[in-house]
Amino acid sequence: MSATSTASARSTAGATDDTNTTGAELALHGVRLGHPDGSAVSGPVGLRIAPGELLTVVGPSGCGKTTLLRTLAGLLPPLEGRVTQDGEAVRGPGADRALVFQHDALLPWRTVRANVELPLAIRRVPRAERRRAAEEWLERVGLAEHAARLPHRLSGGQRQRVQLARALAGRPRAVLMDEPFGALDAHTRAGMQDLLVEILRGTGATVVFVTHDVDEALHLGDRVALFASGEVLDVPHPRARDALRAPATVALRRRVLASL
Repeated sequence: MSATSTASARSTAGATDDTNTTGAELALHGVRLGHPDGSAVSGPVGLRIAPGELLTVVGPSGCGKTTLLRTLAGLLPPLEGRVTQDGEAVRGPGADRALVFQHDALLPWRTVRANVELPLAIRRVPRAERRRAAEEWLERVGLAEHAARLPHRLSGGQRQRVQLARALAGRPRAVLMDEPFGALDAHTRAGMQDLLVEILRGTGATVVFVTHDVDEALHLGDRVALFASGEVLDVPHPRARDALRAPATVALRRRVLASL
């Protein structure tokens, strides 16, 4: 992946509001991804993700997509090279980078509201403030009436909405998403995609979204990174449902499929 392939990235958000934050610029400089035991999963990677961009990442299983997210999050150090946020080296996890997983990872003994409050509680945000933030985000994801329930009382799609609310409640500047809708049925998945676009509008957050679903990648992304080939390509009609059959989208879809 080449840092020079960054075009003028389109914002994920469109209009903004008074509560938005500035998205983080994330970059990999000659990075070799791998694990602490020294096993590498890719060659050198160079990539710049612009503030406010939604970058989707596709590639075959085992190619290192999850490792990429964990490295951007600061959970895994690169074997070589540097990872930066706004030009400063990433040396560990940070509250302004949130991870969202395929499996919701909610704490089963905490209520929905308490799960959303958790990252704020860890940061010692006062109780009233974190309660207010949790209730606001549960309202935004359509789950206000479920605040007092335990996670096992919710459907899979509802649990993913809780996880999304939890990730965004702390107003992170970057959101790293690892196939968050992969376990959902097609109808629920489409609804979650639309919800993601809606609630990211105005946040300003930078998003890196790993997916196995090519159509999902081409619908959500400003650009799509083809992990196997290292290419990073502009998406012609991001977040436009009626553009699936547009000639430029069809051509890009063929190119993405050929890389898998």
